[in-house]
Amino acid sequence: MSTTIAENVARVRLEISEAAKKVGRDPAEIRLVGVTKTVGVEQISELLATGVTEIGENRVQDFLPKYEYFAEQELRPEKWHFIGHLQRNKVKFIVGKVDLIHSVDSIALAEEINKRAEALQTVQKILLEVNISNEQSKFGIRPEEVLKIAKNVEKMKNLQISGLMCVAPFVQNPEENRKYFTNMKNLSVDIQSNDRYDTILGGLSAELSMGMTGDFDVASQEGATMIRLGTALFGERARQK
Repeated sequence: MSTTIAENVARVRLEISEAAKKVGRDPAEIRLVGVTKTVGVEQISELLATGVTEIGENRVQDFLPKYEYFAEQELRPEKWHFIGHLQRNKVKFIVGKVDLIHSVDSIALAEEINKRAEALQTVQKILLEVNISNEQSKFGIRPEEVLKIAKNVEKMKNLQISGLMCVAPFVQNPEENRKYFTNMKNLSVDIQSNDRYDTILGGLSAELSMGMTGDFDVASQEGATMIRLGTALFGERARQK
């Protein structure tokens, strides 16, 4: 028997709360980002009605029509997130529209975002994407290079580094990803404690975007401030409408 989006949200919030409390975290520190890669505006509206008001999109071509649709609606996302791999030639379409770009994985991409933000006289918030598991199939900055990249990006006046993001390996047992989430938290702390770079990732409020449908409970325990969920909210059979 299928469940409703509202039922799924309630279950997920309970699981996040229980996971956080096990390690002494305040569940309110963990924000839920609804990933709408495979769903249309009707399902997004249902999600918004449950109080999940931060929406993440993977593809620019999917984001733009949804952004335009909700710009005309009374019930709309409070924040838009871009969470997928971003090509430099697509940057111009999203800067100034999304609140946070999660997937900045190179100096070249950061420079392009900075250029577009400067033209719009805005400051674009970003996360640095880390390939924490060093998988060849994944995008992201190698962990040992993150501080160097962060130092360079910090000089770009129209960017604000708000924290780090990772995509952990797909595993059957979420415990297998605990080490990667722990390493992400440690990396964030290490960067903030490095000489004058204590505010390079937003200081004490540094974001950690990590955890998806298969492992969000473990990510919640290991320091995630943003959990990116699609299937857990919309179900396996969600399709574009």
